[in-house]
Amino acid sequence: MADVRPFRALRPVPEHAAAVIAPPYDVLDDAEARAIAGGDPRSFLHVTRPEVGLPLGTLPAQRVVWEKGRDNLRRMAAEGLLQREDQPAYYVYGQVADGHRQTGFLAACQVAEYDGGTIKRHEHTLPEKEDDRTRHLETLDAQVGLVFLAYRAHEGLAALARRITARDPLWRVTTDDGVLHTLWVAPPQYTEAIRQGFREVPALYVADGHHRTAAASRIHAARGDGPSASFVAGLFPDDALHVLGYHRVVRDLAGHTPASFLDAVREAGFEVVTGTPTPPDRGHVAMGLDGTWYVLTPPAHVLTADDPVDRLDTAWLQKHLLAPLLDIGDPRHEPRLSFLGGHKPPEALMDAAVRHGGVAFRLHPTGMDQLFDVADAGEVMPPKSTWFEPKLREGVVVRMLDEADV
Repeated sequence: MADVRPFRALRPVPEHAAAVIAPPYDVLDDAEARAIAGGDPRSFLHVTRPEVGLPLGTLPAQRVVWEKGRDNLRRMAAEGLLQREDQPAYYVYGQVADGHRQTGFLAACQVAEYDGGTIKRHEHTLPEKEDDRTRHLETLDAQVGLVFLAYRAHEGLAALARRITARDPLWRVTTDDGVLHTLWVAPPQYTEAIRQGFREVPALYVADGHHRTAAASRIHAARGDGPSASFVAGLFPDDALHVLGYHRVVRDLAGHTPASFLDAVREAGFEVVTGTPTPPDRGHVAMGLDGTWYVLTPPAHVLTADDPVDRLDTAWLQKHLLAPLLDIGDPRHEPRLSFLGGHKPPEALMDAAVRHGGVAFRLHPTGMDQLFDVADAGEVMPPKSTWFEPKLREGVVVRMLDEADV
């Protein structure tokens, strides 16, 4: 049973929504964030990446930066860019990108369910990122980014979403990347039905936002009050989600030449055929080496392992190739290894590999069924195993922690 509740959102007023909502804080480098925020103080990047308004070279994980974000959030509310809902409500957030449509509910989820395992995770968190999100949340006294949660599709909730999205939205915006974003508020007559629908959902799964959920848990453990007992999330059915591969580039060949590296891959038991930059299915990885794409298939026993983690393409690639052949130990802390999101074209990976004299790997998307299997088993995936597209924008809704949602 998932305890999912309405909340009082601080949200963009319709006439400024296009300027306010912004890409997630962690998918942009400093130059990209500054270019997007530009001279427009309405961009929510001034809250999530407030260093864009500070001198170049200002490090993001500093108290002066978090305090600047708090001040900018208050300024945006005072200037009427954001408005506070009078009563707790559920919201429906829709996105359309390249013909793909996904629609989910925005609601307050319970820290106790995250701590107790009903909201399931599939990744380890990094202590430094968890510390950063905790201090950011604590300083702002607000939850400014959506945790992205998935659940197994539920027809009753789907029917409610269809009824709500048939109504006029609060606003509709197409962002610079061509994604259409739409926000609806659920009328009060649907509140109990939505809450009951989620009571019938046995578990929620963190698709993206592990550090935010961990930070919310830490804040509640410290405060122990009502407002911090919940965190704001976007909840999407698994059949609506678009998962892309999460790719790898290694900057060198660990002393190999391209020819000797190919020989080593074959000697490790991989089938290697010249092919396409797109792996045909699970159990295959495309490898870009010295300007040529190959398709790799591991030994059969790798793909029939009992452990759901070991069967993941990201796992067997790491265990049977990256670690033994390229000396990639802990991928979370390896400067020779870069991760590129699934939206990056094959040319970007090959160019990076050739430029550095290394090798690129393009992976087939991890399936939602695989994510659920790993989380249900209480295990974790290798880092950077899933790339969800489109990304949930920030600034769509904010949940203040200054009072309970009443």
